[in-house]
Amino acid sequence: MDAPIGHFDTVTPAPECLDELISPVADAVRNWQGSVPAEQILYVDTDPRWADTAVFVEHYGQDLLEASANCVVVAGKRGGETTLAACLVLSTTRADVNGVVRRRLGARKASFASMDTATGETGMEYGGITPIGLPESWPLLVDPAVVDLPYVLVGSGRRRGKLLVPGKAFAELPGAVVLEGLGVAVG
Repeated sequence: MDAPIGHFDTVTPAPECLDELISPVADAVRNWQGSVPAEQILYVDTDPRWADTAVFVEHYGQDLLEASANCVVVAGKRGGETTLAACLVLSTTRADVNGVVRRRLGARKASFASMDTATGETGMEYGGITPIGLPESWPLLVDPAVVDLPYVLVGSGRRRGKLLVPGKAFAELPGAVVLEGLGVAVG
């Protein structure tokens, strides 16, 4: 099977390789609902040594630069209460944590969650966090540019391997809110 984007040696529909996925991601694929069939979520084996974006794109395909998204965990704080959420933005942008995210969460302060919090609360490896399999109670803030892509490269929950997912599927995940202005240009 060929990947719709990038150049990967191993491409497998995610429901056929649940043992390659960590528990929360495998459970989300196993119980998948929505207009995009679970078989359209593809797992590609990647080498963690090439995780850096520039090296990754050089190795797996230049077309991935414009079709990759980062999922980051943020913490919004207000009056001693902390709300965790995830943001999904294109890799060529950054999440507007102090503006759009803070306002959406109704927080006085918002920041990236610590590595221990992000991995502990998601059950995923740092550097591989994916929007598929996040805690259902969390808001998932998604930039519209991600939803508009035919396929998007995201983490698989582990440092090894990635998922290729039709962009529109992200708008249908539990807690998803497509939020204008979430991703802002870097630079």
